[in-house]
Amino acid sequence: MAATAHKPLSAITADDLAAAAPGSDAATLNSAVWRALDSRGGDGPAAVWGELCRSVLRPAVPFAVHRMLYYGCFAGFPSSTPPAWTPDPEEAALTNVGRVLEMRGRELIGDSYKDPITSFSDLHKFSNENPEAYWKMVFDEMGIEFSVKPSCILRESDAYPGGEWLPGAVLNAAANCLTAKPGRNSNDVAIVWRDEGKDSDSLNYMTLEELRKKHSLVANALDALDLPKGSAIAIDMPMNVNAVVIYLATVLAGYVVVSIADSFAAPAISTRLKISETKAIFTQDYILRDDKELPLYSRVVEANAPMAIVIPVRGSLPIKGLRVGDLSWPDFLGRVNHTKVDDYVAVEQPASAFTNILFSSGTTGEPKAIPWSHISPLKAAADGWCHMDIRKGDVVAWPTNLGWMMGPWLVYASLLNGASMALYNGSPNGSGFAKFVQDSKVTMLGVVPSIVRTWKNTDCTAGFDWSTIRCFSSTGESSSVDDYLWLMGRACYKPVIEYCGGTEISGGFVTGSLLQPQALSAFSTPAMGCNLFILHSIGNPLPQDVAGIGELALDPTLFGSSTTLLNADHHKVYFKGMPEKNGKVLRRHGDEFERTSDGYYRAHGRADDTMNLGGIKVSSIEIERICNRVDDSILETAAIGVPPIGGGPEQLTIAVVLKDQSQTADLNQLKLAFNAALKKLNPLFKVSSVIVVPSLPRTASNKVMRRVLRKEFTQATQTKPSKI
Repeated sequence: MAATAHKPLSAITADDLAAAAPGSDAATLNSAVWRALDSRGGDGPAAVWGELCRSVLRPAVPFAVHRMLYYGCFAGFPSSTPPAWTPDPEEAALTNVGRVLEMRGRELIGDSYKDPITSFSDLHKFSNENPEAYWKMVFDEMGIEFSVKPSCILRESDAYPGGEWLPGAVLNAAANCLTAKPGRNSNDVAIVWRDEGKDSDSLNYMTLEELRKKHSLVANALDALDLPKGSAIAIDMPMNVNAVVIYLATVLAGYVVVSIADSFAAPAISTRLKISETKAIFTQDYILRDDKELPLYSRVVEANAPMAIVIPVRGSLPIKGLRVGDLSWPDFLGRVNHTKVDDYVAVEQPASAFTNILFSSGTTGEPKAIPWSHISPLKAAADGWCHMDIRKGDVVAWPTNLGWMMGPWLVYASLLNGASMALYNGSPNGSGFAKFVQDSKVTMLGVVPSIVRTWKNTDCTAGFDWSTIRCFSSTGESSSVDDYLWLMGRACYKPVIEYCGGTEISGGFVTGSLLQPQALSAFSTPAMGCNLFILHSIGNPLPQDVAGIGELALDPTLFGSSTTLLNADHHKVYFKGMPEKNGKVLRRHGDEFERTSDGYYRAHGRADDTMNLGGIKVSSIEIERICNRVDDSILETAAIGVPPIGGGPEQLTIAVVLKDQSQTADLNQLKLAFNAALKKLNPLFKVSSVIVVPSLPRTASNKVMRRVLRKEFTQATQTKPSKI
């Protein structure tokens, strides 16, 4: 069914509601809508929407009603970014930032301070203008312990375009995760987990004291391998409790973790092991999914890995085909004098010492090897403290892997903030994960858009209580307005904090806040301590308060950002050829961003995911947002600019994935519908061809590889005419 124009809320009738929710009491729903209009209509559409969220839109109400009322509330809204969530002043004062501002607002900001919501933007300005005071405050709030305190927070340096952070500081980020702090004791839960297929079983818990003992055991066992301190030790396994223990023990003992995603084939594993000069690797014999054994150790062997420590998935069963020189997990731990497992002393290191080597996706060549230092975890945790409002006693879940930035991010953002980490050892796409979120009482749930799309299409969250969630957060790719409206409704309309950053930044550069109204699929603020600049067509920055679209650049004075790459020229990758602003060379990021007229930011994909249609540059994602909503049969689309035979302007091709793969699509009708919808974006944009594909090619980190589609479609046009 094709999408239709949205009725204003006052024009929605009981018959409309009955059509959207067959079998419901449409008259009662209609009366509730009018009560919201009568009581809050004078306060504007956001107030009416908030009242509907509180009084009408429970998760059991069909999503078609949620959608109808949302679009009805904001029909005719003067902006493309209407607020789907607005902060409550009383709740805002309870957030981490709100609490600090209530106590120290005038001290930090001055006499202009009013309240946490009104003055949030002033705090962001303060974080950039006075990094010394801002970061000291954040470290104090998180209880970060230095064995040697830094001589200052930031000092100018010719070696680093953004200056040198925490000069002279000595610490161990992993040790900071394991210490009891005010409001957090050794008996508090550090990790809660459950294995797939055991959804009716009780949850598993590990206290902070138990975690400390586990780390001490593994750290002692690592030392028994007689590797030099600073050696690279890889982890290639699902993100389960053993992986987290190994990760933190490796950092605790002064070694460097090499993060490898468990989805990689042998060649990708081999590349990362060689770049990092890995000396040993932790892995599993296989990955268990739906009671199927997916080989993992055999891929590590095929990659010609160094000594492997292999964890058997099924308890004490022997490892099949164990190489000479490799160790089973029990044999590795058996090398330790167990009378000394409780007294491991963390290896304290300079703040700039490497702790973790992560990699870019490497889809355009050799992956960039990006080292994290002891500073990187502090940036990740600070983002969680400020933007996702992770508090002591919270429970944080985010389906991810240590091979991607969000894996280490989850470890540090949880434990450094005194929260519990919730790990589901299995697929997050089904009802088992949804039940785990309910049972473990998750308060902050991180997602990627493709997972949310699967939940929505399968309705696997139905019947589960997610009311403990205080906010969601999303990263990885651009999200869908409708999908995230649905997601908010699963937790009685808690906000989604969009989060965009990079491994080389140790966190985010643009995100949201519980102290600001949040619009769907949009960012409300640069991250604390970060200044953003949008470059216009001639490459110079636009004024920061002006609406516009272009390639994004960052102020180089960004806490936690990388200063070196292991296998590439850092300056060439991030700074060469970039313009200056305020006497500093800006840092390249590579994404195309838009700043809207009302101050929100929208991501438009990589700067190289743009097309030139009729002489106008346009982002693929901008077109896809429109095309995805043209017809209800569409699961997702990819917009590709394909050069015609003989040259000339790029022609717009839309690749379509259908929800029902057995369905036959009318490509001509889809083409007409796409063109009609795109007229609202620009009447010059015309779809030349529509192609149905079973799925979109993606990187291991779930980013759409439009260049692969572009190559395929370009080759196809050279051999035969397009389908439509």
